[in-house]
Order: sequence, then C-alpha cells, then structure tokens
Amino acid sequence: MAPYESDDSRSAEEAEERHSARRKAARYVVPVAVVGVAAATIGLVPALADSGDPDLPKITAQQLVQKIAESDVQQLSGTVKITTDLGLPDLGGLASGLASGAAGKGSGSSADPSAKLTELASGTHTLRVAADGPDRQRVSLIESAAEYSLIHDGKDVWGYDSKSDEVYHGTAGQSGKDGEKGRAEAPATPRDFAQEALKAADDTTSVTVDGTAQVAGRDAYKLVVKPKHASGTTVGVISIAVDAKTGMPLKFTLTPASGGAAVVDVGFTQVGFAKPAASTFDFTPPKGAKITEDKGAAAREHASDAPHEGIAPGAGLLGGGEGAKVVGKGWNSIATFDTGEKGGVPSPSGKGDVAGFLGSLGDQVSGKFGKGTVFSTRLINALITDDGKVYVGAVTKDALVKAADAGK
Repeated sequence: MAPYESDDSRSAEEAEERHSARRKAARYVVPVAVVGVAAATIGLVPALADSGDPDLPKITAQQLVQKIAESDVQQLSGTVKITTDLGLPDLGGLASGLASGAAGKGSGSSADPSAKLTELASGTHTLRVAADGPDRQRVSLIESAAEYSLIHDGKDVWGYDSKSDEVYHGTAGQSGKDGEKGRAEAPATPRDFAQEALKAADDTTSVTVDGTAQVAGRDAYKLVVKPKHASGTTVGVISIAVDAKTGMPLKFTLTPASGGAAVVDVGFTQVGFAKPAASTFDFTPPKGAKITEDKGAAAREHASDAPHEGIAPGAGLLGGGEGAKVVGKGWNSIATFDTGEKGGVPSPSGKGDVAGFLGSLGDQVSGKFGKGTVFSTRLINALITDDGKVYVGAVTKDALVKAADAGK
C-alpha cells in the first residue's frame, strides 16, 4: 500500500478523516503481523541438502529427543540463513511500522528488536550469531548496505540499526525457566525453533528418525515431527537436523499440510563451537546516534516470565500471551483472547482506502458467534469477530469458526 500523501485539493476535514481511519486500521493489521511472528515460533523442517548422507550409529527417536534435551552447547558462532514464505499479503511499510505493537508496545525506535526482528516473518535473511553462555549473545541481521545488531551482555540489551543510525537500550529480565531470558533471546537459531517445536510433542504427535544428513559440514540425524491426524491442522511436517556430536539442532524446515514450498527454512551455513572473542559482545553507541532508553522493557520482561499454561503450538507470541486461553488439543489447539474492541474489521466496500484495503485482506465469515473476518497465511489463521474476540492457531478456517461457535 502506497503511503498517504496530502492533496491540497482535499479539505482538512477529509484529510483528518483518512488519518483517523489509518490509526483505527492498526488494530486490524496487528494480528496479521502477529501471525507471521507466531508462525516462526512453531518450529521448522530442513531442506537437508549438504553433500552425502553420513553413516552414523542407529538411534531411536526417543534417544534423539533426549540427546537434544541434554545438549549443553554454551558457546558458538556462525552464520544462519532463514527463508520464510508464509504467503502474507504485501503490506509495504505498514506491517513493519506496526510490528512493535504486535510484539507488545515497543519503544518506538527503529532499533527496538520488537520491531526490527519482525522482518524475519518474510523473505530470505542472513544472520550472524554468537553466544557465550546464557548472559552473552549477539545476533546481526545482514541487509543490503546496512546491518542490524542485537547484543545481550549481562543486564544490558543493545539494538543498533546502522541504516537509521538509531540505538535501542533496554534491560534484560531475570533468568526464567531453564535460564532463558525473554526479550534478550529472540528466536534466531535452529535450536531456538526446535525447542518450541518439541514442546508440542504430545500424544497427538508422531516423532521418528529419518536417516542422516550433513549440515554446515557436520554429521547430523534427521528428526521428523508431524501431527498423527492431519484433520483440522495446517501443519504438515517438521524436520530437525540434529548434530550427531553435540545434540544441537543445526537446521529446520516446516512444510504446511497444503504442500508446496516450505513455510520456514532455517539452518546454519557455517558453525563453530569455540569461545567467541570477548569483544564480540562489546557495544558503544556511535557518536551522534539517536539513543532510545526503553523504560518499559523491564515490565514487559517480567510479564513474559509469567507461566502460560497450555499454550498451544503457534500460540506462544499471540497477543503477548496476556489473557489468552487455549481451546482444543495438540496441533488443533486454538488460542483465544478478547481485544475489547468492538465493530469488527472494515468491509471491502468500507469508507476510505485503508478500510477497503484491510477488508480485502480477509474472508468474511459468520456462524452462531455472529460475524467476523479470517486473516490467513499458509500456516496460521486468525479469526477476528465483530465483537472483538480473536481466535488464532495453526488450524483451518473452518476450525476457527467451529471454536468461535463453541465459545458462545
């Protein structure tokens, strides 16, 4: 969507009306942006295409899952390539502008990770990553003639966007379960995604070993995770390449039930397990850069540490998890919450460019619950009802309507 440009021939009243429509539109585009982020938390399957399949000792699925759980890689550095094809509509700069809202009201800085890392929800990106224990990590997003870096060093979290020359500074939260730190550790490596995928492995899930592969020059086993019953879910297959020596996931891809290209493919193209140089995690704001201190970061960190019982595959980042409930089981689970906003999504024939554009993105549906609009990707679907309730999951449109009907 092209940015709005003022027209001298239009009245001030008409311009204000259009600006108001754009502000109101934000709450409808946010779920679409959230969908992209949520899909990235489900996990991935690899296009395991390095040369040759190594001859490794036989291993059972249970043993391989245990190997992942016991993996204790604390130090690493490498390069990760991530490709995401969610089938999201082209929202231009609007989705990026609203990304901080989708992630929970960010600081407003272009260097804030809640906004910047949402770009991983589409296209192909290259990341440089490094870690030295739970308190020191660095992720750099390599762009054309620019770079974005997110550095976690002890209590400090720094974000730097070289394109805008802006700096974000926040404070890491207290160590949560398993020593994880919410905002400071945005999903960036195959291990991050694998942890989320394996959380979904319950009695509705099939987990098997499907041979071996080489990834980033290392021997690996292929772990395949998929729903036992495909009815209702949009998830097809998740495959995880597990380093035979360390047990650390090296590559992932997720293929939807509808088939076609992978929704997400993420994997190391190069990786080493030596201790990174201490200078890797040093950061001093460049002279003249605009620095934003995020005073709300600590509160968001504290909220993210709260337990979310029963959160389903794909529901981890929905609405920040606040007030979300989960209905259904396993891969057919649906997260639901109330936005408190009434009036529904504008129809395609709604007044103004923004209203018409937003209405065209979704499918109008109705049922016992009333009326609503379904926003869809190749993996995650979201139903927003006219009375302000949201239903989201890696399930079909019909499953969302059924859940909304049952909630009445």
